[in-house]
Amino acid sequence: MDNGIEIREAVLKDLPILLKFEQEIILAERPMDPTIRKGKVNYYDLSELITSDTAQVLVARSGTQVVASGYALIKEARHYLDHTHYGYLGFMYTLPEFRGKGINGKIIEGLKSWVLSKGLTEIRLTVYDDNEPALSAYEKVGFKRHIIEMRLVTEAKT
Repeated sequence: MDNGIEIREAVLKDLPILLKFEQEIILAERPMDPTIRKGKVNYYDLSELITSDTAQVLVARSGTQVVASGYALIKEARHYLDHTHYGYLGFMYTLPEFRGKGINGKIIEGLKSWVLSKGLTEIRLTVYDDNEPALSAYEKVGFKRHIIEMRLVTEAKT
């Protein structure tokens, strides 16, 4: 515990707050991604991630309140890369009143330790190009911009 913040593994009992975090992430990302379906959507199967051997979900707690989250998931790399698997980070969320206190960095450090314990040396994540606060936060903990995915919307012929 540091500055009253404890990082621990998520448990199924955390699901109600984690599902709220997921909806906050989607709400924040909708303006950056017009391809997200209208209405209620889910990005993750949080129950599966929490109980999986190939993933670790961490939460940050201040007292009894869960204030942040993140996960690492082992993914298979593309066949032409110099590594066969990598750790993929996602579900990074911190309650607004707890941002700017280094909590996201502590979660990333915990996830990084888990990824390294699995023998992996590559960690990746995706972030929207317009999400400057997230880009800045990830660069602050050592991530480098790597690939930009581009898209083109075409009109279907009728």
